[in-house]
Amino acid sequence: MKLSKKGEYALRALIELGIAQEVGRELVQVTELAGSKQIPIKFLEQIMVDLRGAGWVESRRGKFGGYRLRVPARSLPIGQIVRAIEGPLAPIGCVSQSAYEPCSCPDEDHCGLRMLMMDVRNAIAGILDRYTLADVVEVTLRKMRRDGLPLPYADSHVAPRPVAVPVSAARRRSAAAPASPIFPARLAPVEGLIKDLFEDYTI
Repeated sequence: MKLSKKGEYALRALIELGIAQEVGRELVQVTELAGSKQIPIKFLEQIMVDLRGAGWVESRRGKFGGYRLRVPARSLPIGQIVRAIEGPLAPIGCVSQSAYEPCSCPDEDHCGLRMLMMDVRNAIAGILDRYTLADVVEVTLRKMRRDGLPLPYADSHVAPRPVAVPVSAARRRSAAAPASPIFPARLAPVEGLIKDLFEDYTI
């Protein structure tokens, strides 16, 4: 499964609104959302209309207007968001639970490919349906606090200024080292793994 840009930006926007809610910011302007995540503003405005239509966000017009979550972040499973924006999680139609389509195989019950793709579908759904928007917001804030970064939206209505994050010597050495066959140079193997931040993580 690969997220489209629309799906990626929608999730980023919802996470940002969840962060704003956690730090006590009532409304976030679309220009702030776009600028903080380097999202084309016109594209983001269209996405926010869709998120509002889904009932997940609400907006207020005016100089000090903006967007906020309409529903508790705890009530929004990531899988529900992804399905609404991207469609079924299944890599092929014959293993989809929400949009089943028969494939060209004459014997689905004994199709090895279908069994394999069912495992793929179940693994993806198992992760995306386990965590809610609140979980992703929590793990984001936890990591920012751990690394001593200022929390966005915490002090004013002004968009936060970019913060220069010092690069550790270890990370510089890692960036200079050749890519391993398992992890490309751009991706540290321990970064982004929710299991490292949630002690009870299991699929």
